[in-house]
Amino acid sequence: MNVCHWLTPPIDLNLPTEHVHIWRIHLNQPESIVLKYRETLSSDEITRAERFYFPEHRQQFIVGRGSLRNILGRYLGVSPSAVEFDYQPRGKPFLADKFAVSGLRFNLSHSQDLALCGVSYQQPIGVDLEYMRQLSDLESLAKRFFLPAEYELVASLPPEQKQQVFFRYWTCKESYLKATGDGLVQLEQVAISLTNLDPAKLGVPGEWSLEELVPADNFAAAVAVAGQIINLQCWQYENIE
Repeated sequence: MNVCHWLTPPIDLNLPTEHVHIWRIHLNQPESIVLKYRETLSSDEITRAERFYFPEHRQQFIVGRGSLRNILGRYLGVSPSAVEFDYQPRGKPFLADKFAVSGLRFNLSHSQDLALCGVSYQQPIGVDLEYMRQLSDLESLAKRFFLPAEYELVASLPPEQKQQVFFRYWTCKESYLKATGDGLVQLEQVAISLTNLDPAKLGVPGEWSLEELVPADNFAAAVAVAGQIINLQCWQYENIE
């Protein structure tokens, strides 16, 4: 697993081919920061935010989307509010046609009060982040969504390792499916090879890179990218003032 050193990003961001940037975002912010992010959102994003029943979830969505706009705006050289999105049939956002020439690809994932944003150049990218919580039906989920050999490994582990390995499998599979745009229905078709000592590997057609990440204690995460990852850089996102 890649134990990232979350560094302060440079003012001038450079993203060559086969380089990947991962941004770590803290979603719980003061009301004053939330309001500033809200001002950068589009009307449809504000509508989506207002659908959340719990204020905490609404605020985390606003900070997540506002941070995403701020991050992409830095690469594009535009203000956060000027960033425009289109959406795939399953709802995955991508940059609107006016920004297609930039070649930027991105993916955002959040869990609890943390989010990760992955950015690549030209290469499809998927990121998944999960808080490693207790699951009463962990083995039944593994049996349903994992391949037989993967399920058998999870079932054979002692309790203290079972949870961690389950979420490692889950985030690796999800990151790949988010990169391809497929949904959870394909989860059991994505083969992952991993051990406690070795990094995970994707067993899928084509050339794909998979990196496991450790964004914080009790979190599992992974990034999948079409092609090779020559350089993976991890940035700590700083909120707008």
